[in-house]
Amino acid sequence: MINNTFGEKIKRIFDIVLAVSFFFILAPLMLIVAALVKFTSRGPTIYWSDRVGQFNKLFKMPKFRTMLVDTPVLATHLMNDPDSYLTPIGSFLRKSSLDEIPQLWNIFKGDMSFVGPRPALYNQDDLIALRTENGVDKIKPGLTGWAQVNGRDELPLEMKVKYDVEYLARKNILFDIRVMFLTALKVVTKSNVAH
Repeated sequence: MINNTFGEKIKRIFDIVLAVSFFFILAPLMLIVAALVKFTSRGPTIYWSDRVGQFNKLFKMPKFRTMLVDTPVLATHLMNDPDSYLTPIGSFLRKSSLDEIPQLWNIFKGDMSFVGPRPALYNQDDLIALRTENGVDKIKPGLTGWAQVNGRDELPLEMKVKYDVEYLARKNILFDIRVMFLTALKVVTKSNVAH
């Protein structure tokens, strides 16, 4: 228990330092993306969605808006034609993962970590139930995760949770660094990303 608590404190310090560093490094890019979102479609620059966090507590998660205003609040894979809801630059933002940058705020606040299961939408009852059943709800959701580097949007629900459970068993700072490195490779190669 002491080692686990110490590990969590190290992870939290790691998250804060990295979130602040990335915020200052990416600030000019965030301003450019915000301007592009604003000038290419009607609506707010940032979209706040209700997400399920640690212990199934809801929190607000920001993203640069990639979908048109009045798009149904559904996981992308549940939409009949998700491409029809994308803004002119929505596909690019998603493939490059630039839409995720505002979540640095959640990491700084402590709602999220850099690495953990991706936070479910408030209405993804099947995913929430399966994670709770397997104890995955006890850890903070992440900007990226073990499931993301092993298939991301192409994984069926049960497989995602299987990777979440594996992360729960293996999590430590070195494993987190490995996941972040693999995530960077995925982003660069644009593999397994919904568009």
